[in-house]
Amino acid sequence: MSDELKAAIGHRQHAGLLSWLSGHQTFWISVAAVLACLILTLSTDTFATERNLFNVTRNFAFVGIVALGMTTVIASGGIDLSVGSTLVLAGIVVGGLMEAGHPLVIAFPVALAAAASIGIVNGLLIAYVGMPPFVVTLGTLAVARSLAMVLSNNKMIYQFGPDQDVLLELGGGSLFGIANPVIVLLILALVLGFVFHWTRWGRHVFAIGGNEEAATMTGVPVRRVKLSVYVVSALAAGLTGVLEVGWLGGVTTNLGQGMELTVIAAAVIGGANLAGGSGTAFGAVIGAALIEVIRNSLILLGISTFWQGSFVGAFIIIAVAIDRLRSVRKSS
Repeated sequence: MSDELKAAIGHRQHAGLLSWLSGHQTFWISVAAVLACLILTLSTDTFATERNLFNVTRNFAFVGIVALGMTTVIASGGIDLSVGSTLVLAGIVVGGLMEAGHPLVIAFPVALAAAASIGIVNGLLIAYVGMPPFVVTLGTLAVARSLAMVLSNNKMIYQFGPDQDVLLELGGGSLFGIANPVIVLLILALVLGFVFHWTRWGRHVFAIGGNEEAATMTGVPVRRVKLSVYVVSALAAGLTGVLEVGWLGGVTTNLGQGMELTVIAAAVIGGANLAGGSGTAFGAVIGAALIEVIRNSLILLGISTFWQGSFVGAFIIIAVAIDRLRSVRKSS
């Protein structure tokens, strides 16, 4: 093979890679996140400090973990509005059990089971009864937070018994300078990324979101898969609830309130299509990171954090508009 031919093949491969990257929303969101970090590094003296970066990564890890579960639901063509309430329910359960003297090894799985029960209810009503996801998860949003209030008598829990230090280390500690929630996020993102691309379940999730009728005709167990995605979303929220309690050192019933919009925004900004059929684990992480960088930049630049909602909402509209334009271009 001549040198000219090798160069031509290499050029085509390079151009093909660039074309593939530029066609993916996650790539552009990653570029935006990097540019935002560079601008903040140059315009402020505090953004690139070790302490601030530690706080930024830890903060977006909580949103990112829940966004991974939300991406799974959205990829299947659904939506889960109950994640914030599921999060606080798990937090109240783990806090209440530990306050009563139970060890973390018992309180942790019980808290995840409580979260999973919300996901099971969502999945059964949506997949087997045929109720709309928006209505069902809006209802369980209220139910789960009400249960948290009942269990805690709407009081703050901040004493966690003999395993208190373990819980605080789990959510607020670090390993090699990396916050523990970030490590959990990275592990879950790698696992979910593998599951999305290399398992039958992952292919079924995207097949249902792309065309549920066609998926049913090809033998995909639609109902079981739909049930499973809501359980995954609930477990992600429950795990985050436990980690947040460990980080905050206490839990009240307003934990996770209004988190649903931020989580959905992270998933959509990261490339998940609200119509279903698309989304990546890496995109959910990048979407959560970009939202936290925006929030942090408003604080460092002395801009009112009340503007955060405007930026997040604008990003959602832009992300959906870009996806819509891309779909129209492909169809034409």
